[in-house]
Amino acid sequence: MNKFIIIIFLFVTTLSFGQRNQDWEKINTLKVAFITEKLSLSTKEAQQFWPVYNEYQEKRNILRKKSHNQIRGKMKDTDALTEKEAENLLALHIQIEEEEEVLDANFLKNVSKVISAKKTLLLLRSEEEFKRQLMKQYRQNKGGR
Repeated sequence: MNKFIIIIFLFVTTLSFGQRNQDWEKINTLKVAFITEKLSLSTKEAQQFWPVYNEYQEKRNILRKKSHNQIRGKMKDTDALTEKEAENLLALHIQIEEEEEVLDANFLKNVSKVISAKKTLLLLRSEEEFKRQLMKQYRQNKGGR
């Protein structure tokens, strides 16, 4: 298992973060392999799990894009906003946060019908572990912290 993780992150180090779509595809491929191994999914579980997970990820990405497009760009120059515009942005931000919470809760309910509750918790931990390792590699490649 450790060899697998080392191979994954050696592969990640070869990513040049300039080619966004190809990079995201590579990262997603690595994430799928990482999660599959961590959860020890059987063939049957994998066939049921991945469609649920992929649908969740697509919806999550839509909410992130919505947040980025409608809020984050305007928040860069808060001095130029009127109080009313700021209130509207804040309300939209809260709405998107609430949508994300509902999406997350529904996903956890749905995925725990496909895999066990223990594997669902392991999924949450594995996603966080993958993110941490990915960020660590990114920082090392960029000479960051």
